[in-house]
Amino acid sequence: MKTGRVAKLTVSLSLVIVTLILLRLVFIKIDDSDKNTLGKLIQNEQAMSLIPDFESIANVAQKKQAFFDYLRPAIRHQNAIISDERHFLLRSSQHLEDGLTLTAAEHYRIEQIANKYQYSLRSINKKTLGELLIRADIIPESLVLIQAANETGWGSSRFAKQGLNFFGQWCFRKGCGLVPQSRTVGKSHEVAVFDSVADSVASYMKNLNSNAAYSLLRSIRADLRAQDKLPVADQLVYGLVNYSERQEAYIDELLEMLRQNKQYLVENHEERPSV
Repeated sequence: MKTGRVAKLTVSLSLVIVTLILLRLVFIKIDDSDKNTLGKLIQNEQAMSLIPDFESIANVAQKKQAFFDYLRPAIRHQNAIISDERHFLLRSSQHLEDGLTLTAAEHYRIEQIANKYQYSLRSINKKTLGELLIRADIIPESLVLIQAANETGWGSSRFAKQGLNFFGQWCFRKGCGLVPQSRTVGKSHEVAVFDSVADSVASYMKNLNSNAAYSLLRSIRADLRAQDKLPVADQLVYGLVNYSERQEAYIDELLEMLRQNKQYLVENHEERPSV
């Protein structure tokens, strides 16, 4: 009896020892040369760019095409979203024209669009919807592309690489973005940082469609709409006179860039539903 129990105990201990050895070999084997780094986090000292390295493209034509192609999907997506908003507002306005009562869902979405474009909506009627439609409108693709190229040096700026900021947009809360190296003493602004290209484009378009500084751009666009014409870059560009301290010189530069890069600026005016 005792001999049998001892044998069973010996077998059990042997199995435990074998299991421990296997666990050590499979799961916790440590290379002696790596003992000094055990438990430490190794920091990658090489900063990784968040966008393609456009500067490395030696062929100028290829670089321009690559830069525009990189931004186009986000621009078209945001313009599609705005087009959906615009079509909804036009339908709601037509409902009022037909003497219909807007639903609670329509009221809610109209208020959401008004908040997005910082329009004070005290009541919903044909007049206020018409004023909101002046803000809820697309930005021509070629204008967006040219401004991005101008503001980032064709994607080479620090703000584009590190913050996905393609339009020089500022923010004013400490730590909200990247501090400009040439910031004037006493100034507190930073260059905004975005999580994605889509966020950068959306913020830029919202800025043009809501900020009082660009009311001229919205007025030019509304005049074109009144003539049943689509908004075009070489006309809306004049509404960006307040985008840069250089004002008229900035407009002249954008116009020249539009002229020189026509072959890369293939606009698609087809209004698509947002995805």
